[in-house]
Amino acid sequence: MTALAEEVAPVMVDKPVSEQGSDLDEVLWQAWKAMDLPEGYRAEIIEGAIEVSPTGRRRHGVLVNRLRRALDAHLGRGGYVAHQDVNVIHRQKAWIPDLFVAPLDLDEIPDEDGLGVDAAGVEMVVEVASPGHRNLQRDRVRKRREYVRAGIPVYVIVDDFDDDGAVLVLTSPDPKKAKYADEHRIPYGTDAVIPEGPAKGFAIGKEIVAF
Repeated sequence: MTALAEEVAPVMVDKPVSEQGSDLDEVLWQAWKAMDLPEGYRAEIIEGAIEVSPTGRRRHGVLVNRLRRALDAHLGRGGYVAHQDVNVIHRQKAWIPDLFVAPLDLDEIPDEDGLGVDAAGVEMVVEVASPGHRNLQRDRVRKRREYVRAGIPVYVIVDDFDDDGAVLVLTSPDPKKAKYADEHRIPYGTDAVIPEGPAKGFAIGKEIVAF
């Protein structure tokens, strides 16, 4: 998700995720669809909350754009590209990843309401971690659980705030357990290589994460 100038409190509901039913999902879904945010803000539905955040800081934008250029070069003409600023939808949940890999033509994977793309067609998601406890928990914990529940095959977190910086590569999703079975943490300075999917072999190296 985008980096924040300051932490923004989410719109919360009063039930834990385990007790939420379809009625509550529908309320959040309708509220999210009706939101009219100022330019430069975005809203996501994450584990029973609508979270609103502004666009990112310079460092965040630098990393995202380095990643996108490198990913597109790696993917070449294979029919997949890196996308950004598009809603990814799964069962009345909505996320806006920093980057995701999907078919070049997103009309191939529409969601039912025409508001974004169906998570089932997304092959990989990349998030650049943002400063602040709530923001880090969102990318490292809450969105991680949401992406695995949606069956996203590969989730990558580029994290300046993990010691001196690290890339976390998560694969083999188990939606029932809300857990990725395979997890590899690679410190900055060593290539983090994507092991599967359209981006297989793509390396996130020091030229991408350099300050």
